[in-house]
Amino acid sequence: MFGFKKWRRKRQMQQDLPEEWAVILQKSVPYFRNLPSELQTKLQGLTKIFLHEKRFEGCAGLELNDEIRVSIAAQACILLLGIDDLSSFYEGLRSVLVYPESYVAKVKNHRNGYFVEEGFQQRHGEAWSRGHVVLAWDEVKKDGANMHDGRNLVFHEFAHLIDYDYGATAEVESRENTGFWSWSSWGSIINQEYNKLLDAIRRNQHTLIDEYGATNLAEFFAVVTENFFERPRALRRKHPELYKQLKQFYQQDPAAYIKS
Repeated sequence: MFGFKKWRRKRQMQQDLPEEWAVILQKSVPYFRNLPSELQTKLQGLTKIFLHEKRFEGCAGLELNDEIRVSIAAQACILLLGIDDLSSFYEGLRSVLVYPESYVAKVKNHRNGYFVEEGFQQRHGEAWSRGHVVLAWDEVKKDGANMHDGRNLVFHEFAHLIDYDYGATAEVESRENTGFWSWSSWGSIINQEYNKLLDAIRRNQHTLIDEYGATNLAEFFAVVTENFFERPRALRRKHPELYKQLKQFYQQDPAAYIKS
């Protein structure tokens, strides 16, 4: 099963992206235009795999079109540009749900481990460990158009999916050495940088990393992922050890070709 899927993906990587999709990629994803030519070619292949395998669903009356699908798929695949083994490709993702704009979600807050407080919250996006990503299209377009502000909804939510797959932040919290990332490198640096952000916020200091990253370690990972891809040189300059760990994690070095 997985051998056939890997073989099929390799074939798709070697095939050209349909011309109409290539035009959308060039026009709607500025990040693509800043990539070296070999990574542009690779991103086209990964985008084709994503569009072939993953299901999109329009919500709240949104009619899906190629611009929506290609723009989201390409940005999600930027996070995967460092992979060579095509046996894993957002395997747990069942569907991408797209709203025309921000939506209202029902939330539950646990108090003292027992009491559950229910309410509603306006959101631009979310990622579920059960295999769904939810995105607001207007926010996707806005973030995609500005590739240097450290904010990208697609990067953020798909970073959560990668986190679910590899258990990166879960391992930091448990401090176990048995997983993919050892506490001596990945875990210690992520934990240190997270606590530095908490301390800077307490001191009312300006931070490159958005304060939303202080919510918890999972959000910290998603927020620093946004910075790693959109403001890599600033992140490398201000947080060199964190940049080094993310470079190893994603097997990419965007500071080498993305000016920020």
